[in-house]
Amino acid sequence: MILLTFNIVNIEAGCKNGSEVSDSERLKISEENTRAILRILDIHDIKATFFIEISLVEKLQNLLKAISFQGHEIAFYNQNSETDEIENTKKITQDFLEKQIKGIRQKDNKISSQILKLMEFSYISNIDNANILFPFKRLKRDTEIIEEDGLSIVPESISPYSQLPYNDFVFQVLPMKYYQNMVFETLKNDDFVLIYLNSWQFTDFSRYHFDVPFYRRLNSGKKMEDKLDALLSWINEKEMATSRMKDYIF
Repeated sequence: MILLTFNIVNIEAGCKNGSEVSDSERLKISEENTRAILRILDIHDIKATFFIEISLVEKLQNLLKAISFQGHEIAFYNQNSETDEIENTKKITQDFLEKQIKGIRQKDNKISSQILKLMEFSYISNIDNANILFPFKRLKRDTEIIEEDGLSIVPESISPYSQLPYNDFVFQVLPMKYYQNMVFETLKNDDFVLIYLNSWQFTDFSRYHFDVPFYRRLNSGKKMEDKLDALLSWINEKEMATSRMKDYIF
């Protein structure tokens, strides 16, 4: 099973030559990038899970409604929110979507599973290997979804052969043929492959003066759209199964 997920986050990079990009412009970029992702998913009739950074949720209500209307799952991405903010945002979101928010993703700042269970989340999808320095450490491979304090803990996928994680950077830089082979070989060993990308990777950096390293500009914008399109075409061609996170877990 392929679990395709997207983190909807504003680009945090500063700007070159004293130029500025306002918070509202950054939000608009995130929305435009997400709508580009939605168009590609719709073309291939593939459903995904969108992890929305919690501070953006109330500002992107119309976008979240569009994501949900197309049949995708809405979940939360906690970067640095306090428990009160998470709880309030969850209630507001469930009210306007009329659907339960079951999943939460965390990276650097992690709230305990006990507290998340009290907030009525059902699963946690933490990403620990998103840092660019991952090639310099040996990664621990967990392949089983486990239960902890009544929550399902979904591990980050790592190739059993190349030891590469299925994170945003690996997708952006690897040749598509190599990436496809990596997915195919991993599924021979594991029940699922969890892929995650960031919305800001779909930014056309030629239009903005963000101070982004060259390796993060590589294959960004339209090239990133083309890579996603190629991956989904291959998935359908090979008749590989895909799923939203909540459907696969429960």
